[in-house]
Amino acid sequence: MRARFVVLSVLALVLFSRDTAWAQASGADKPPMYTYVSTWAVPRAMWGDYLKNQAADDQALSKAVADGTLVGYGNDENLVHTPGEFTHDDWWSSTSIAGLMKVLDQISQAGGTSRSVLESSTKHWDLIDVSHYYNWKSGSYKNGYVQVASYTLKADAPDDAVDQLSKSFIVPILEKELADGTIVEYEIDVPAVHTGAPGTFAIVWVSPQADGIDKVGAAIRASREGQALNRAAFLSMVEYKTHRDELNKGNGVFK
Repeated sequence: MRARFVVLSVLALVLFSRDTAWAQASGADKPPMYTYVSTWAVPRAMWGDYLKNQAADDQALSKAVADGTLVGYGNDENLVHTPGEFTHDDWWSSTSIAGLMKVLDQISQAGGTSRSVLESSTKHWDLIDVSHYYNWKSGSYKNGYVQVASYTLKADAPDDAVDQLSKSFIVPILEKELADGTIVEYEIDVPAVHTGAPGTFAIVWVSPQADGIDKVGAAIRASREGQALNRAAFLSMVEYKTHRDELNKGNGVFK
């Protein structure tokens, strides 16, 4: 769902061995996690009304987590605004697209997609992503910092490039930060419904405190020392010119 940010030094994520933490994080032994992200550009004068509407939808989303339809849900506010781009988003996650659609139908039937504050939005778009690499601490977070880094693979990147990067570079570092409590959730998303060109992926993580942004950045910088070959491997697979970051502040719940 979700809007996204990462420090530039993610390019230097170091190659880790597959230790116990990685074994627990392997995408092979987890069901795919699908996420529906509804993104809005809301006029500033309407931000308060938007938050009130979110509270109304949270009741339906909470029930869907309780009955197993969803594994999580939340909402975000963009902290680094770009002209004409989104200001807010809502998201929910399930182990099936059917679960996402069931909740979307419930919200639509309750009038949640036709409220005046949403109709005043200057831009709106939806995404459905899927992740095979993810983990979280069960429970809720409030006013957490949601960081997203979006990348495009090079045309000659291997078909399993996202798997390679996830296993060798990204997951081991984020698993350690999750175990330390620096972050409470992470995921590596690719489009499940291609509304744009294929070959994109996003790295997402949530820090409960602002200092988590600095801690994760420091961990990435520390990991890159003496790892020039690994940095080169990352650069060989991604078109860095298309890289974009997001930094959001939001609330979420994970089962």
